[in-house]
Amino acid sequence: MASNPGLLTEWPWQRLGNFKYIVVAPWVAYGFYELAMKGWREVDIGYLLIFPAMLFRMLHNQIWISLSRFQNARSKHRIVDKSLDFEQVDRERNWDDQIIFNAILFYLGHTYLKAARYLPWWSSDGAIITALLHIGPVEFLYYWFHRALHHHFLYSRYHSHHHASIVTEPITSVIHPFAEHIVYFALFAIPLLGSLFTGTASILTYFFYISYIDFMNNMGHCNFELVPTWLFHAFPPLKYLMYTPSFHSLHHTQFRTNYSLFMPFYDYVYNTMDKSSDDLYERSLKGKEESIDVVHLTHPTTLQSIFHFRLGFAAFASNPFHSKWYMIVMSPVYWISMMVTWLYGSTFTVERNTMDDLKMQTWAIPRYTFQYNLGWEKEAINDLIEKAILDADKRGIKVVSLGLLNQAKELNGSGELYLQKHPNLKVKIVDGSSLAAALVIKSTPKEVDQVLLTGSLSKIASAIATSLCQRGIQVIMNQKHEYHMLKPQLSENIASNLLFSRTSTPEVWLVGDGFEDKEQRRAQKGTKFIPYSQFPLRKMRKNCTYYTTPAMKIPKTLENMHSCENWLPRRVMSAWRVAGIVHALEGWDMHECGDTVLDMEKILSAAIRHGFVPLQQA
Repeated sequence: MASNPGLLTEWPWQRLGNFKYIVVAPWVAYGFYELAMKGWREVDIGYLLIFPAMLFRMLHNQIWISLSRFQNARSKHRIVDKSLDFEQVDRERNWDDQIIFNAILFYLGHTYLKAARYLPWWSSDGAIITALLHIGPVEFLYYWFHRALHHHFLYSRYHSHHHASIVTEPITSVIHPFAEHIVYFALFAIPLLGSLFTGTASILTYFFYISYIDFMNNMGHCNFELVPTWLFHAFPPLKYLMYTPSFHSLHHTQFRTNYSLFMPFYDYVYNTMDKSSDDLYERSLKGKEESIDVVHLTHPTTLQSIFHFRLGFAAFASNPFHSKWYMIVMSPVYWISMMVTWLYGSTFTVERNTMDDLKMQTWAIPRYTFQYNLGWEKEAINDLIEKAILDADKRGIKVVSLGLLNQAKELNGSGELYLQKHPNLKVKIVDGSSLAAALVIKSTPKEVDQVLLTGSLSKIASAIATSLCQRGIQVIMNQKHEYHMLKPQLSENIASNLLFSRTSTPEVWLVGDGFEDKEQRRAQKGTKFIPYSQFPLRKMRKNCTYYTTPAMKIPKTLENMHSCENWLPRRVMSAWRVAGIVHALEGWDMHECGDTVLDMEKILSAAIRHGFVPLQQA
C-alpha cells in the first residue's frame, strides 16, 4: 500500500481473495459455448485464446520467480545483496491481478471492436508497426509518466507502493496500484490499437508483444545479472534499446535515475542515467564469490510440498505448509516435478540466509518422504547425502545439519555412516538431536509428575526419558519392546522412574515416530501431545492440545527469511536446523551424529544466548 493511498488504489476484486478468478468466468464460459455452437472452423480462435494466453502469462511469470529465487540463493551474480522479508511477499502476492485485468480488457475489446474479431495468425506489417509504436510513443510517454510518478504528490499516493521493494523480484515489476495499471495498459494499447486500426493486427503479434513486455519486466527485476557482454559488443547500439537487471536495480536503490521502461535511450537523452550503471553491470556480471558457513540438508515431504519450497509459489511458501484440496489440479505438475528431481540426481539450493557474518544455505535432496521408506532407494539417497557432505567439505563449509529423514537411523545411523566412510572430514555433521530433546523437555509442563513416552525408541527419546527420570518425573512407556531396550540404559537410582503400562493415560504424551493416529482416542480430555519427531501429529482431537515439532523463533539478525520451514510458523526454525547454526556460531569442533548426544543444557543455553527463543515454553 502506498504511504498515502490515492483514488483507485485497490483492485476492484480485492475482497474476493482467491476467488477473484471468477470475474473472467463468464467470458471463458461464453468461449466454450461459442465453440460448442459453431465448431472449430467457424469460432473466433482469437477469442478462445485469451484465456490460454492468460494462463501462459502466469506460467511465464512463475518460471521467472523460481529462476530468480534459485539464482539469488546460489549465484554470485546478485545485484542487491540485501534481505527479503515476509512483508514484501505479502505485498506482492497479488501479482496476477494485472493479468486478470488485461484479460478482461481483451475480452471487452473483442466484444466492442469489430476489427478485433477473426484476426489472422500473423502479419509482418502489423509486427513492424507494433515495434515502431513501442519504440516511439510508448517508451517516450512511459519515461515522462514515470518521472511524474516520482513527484511527491503521485509518489506518496501511488508509486511508493512499488518502491517499497528495494530488493526486487520478477513480480515486483507489476506490483502497482490499480490506477497505475490503467495508465500502463493505455500506453501498451497504443501499438495494439495502432495495428488494429491499420488492419494489420494478428494473433501472434499480440501474443509476442505481451510476452515481450512480461519478459522484460521480469528480467529487469530479477536481481541477478544475466545479460552477457558479447551482446553489446556485437551490436553496440543495443545499450540504448535494451536495459539490464543491474540498470533497473539502480532505479530502486537511487530512485531518481534510470526511469526508462525497457530502452535506456531517453535516460541518455535527458541525462537521467545513473553514472554507475556500467560499473554495476560489470561488477554484477563478474560476481563475487561467497563462502558459506552452514548448510542445512532437507528434502521435500509430500508431492505438494515442492510448491512450498522457496523456489515454488511465493505466497504459498510464505505460510505454514498445509495440503490444499484445490492443489489437486496441479497433480500433473508435481508428478512431473518428482520425475525431474529424480532425474536431476543432485542436491539443489533452495534458500540462502545470513546472521551477522554467518552465511547459510539450505540444500534439498531430490527425494520425497515416501521414497525414503522404499528399501531400494536407500543406497541412492545415501549417495546423494554423502556427495552433498563431501561437496560441503571441499568448499570449506563448517557445518552440515541433517534435517528430516536425512538423519534416519535406519538410513545412515543418524549420520554415523558418513563418518565411518570419511573419518577425516573437516565439516562437522550435526543431527540436532540434543537441541530437539532439550526443547521437548523445556516444553513439558513443570507441574506434571508423569508423562507417557510413546512411539519408536530413538536417541532423542532416550535422552528425554533419562533427563525426565533424573528430575523425578515418572516416564511411562506402553510398548514393551522399547521399554526393555531403554530400562538397562538408565542408572539404578533413576531406573525406578521408568514404568511400563498399556493403560495409563497421563496428561502429557511425548510422541515420536511410529505413533499411530488411532492411539490418540485413548487420551483423556485436555491431553497435551508434544512430538519429539521430525514430523507433526495429525490433529484428531478437538479437546486436546497439540504442540508443534521442536522449534525455535529466530532472532532479528537472521535475515532473508521469507518462506516457512515446512509446517512451522513464520520466522521459526526446526531444532535440527537451529542446532547446525549454533554449532557454527559456537565454533564447536565435534560431530553430533550416531549415538552422540551433547550437553542439552549447554546447547539450549547457547541457542538462547544467540537470540533464538523456544517456540513452546511450559
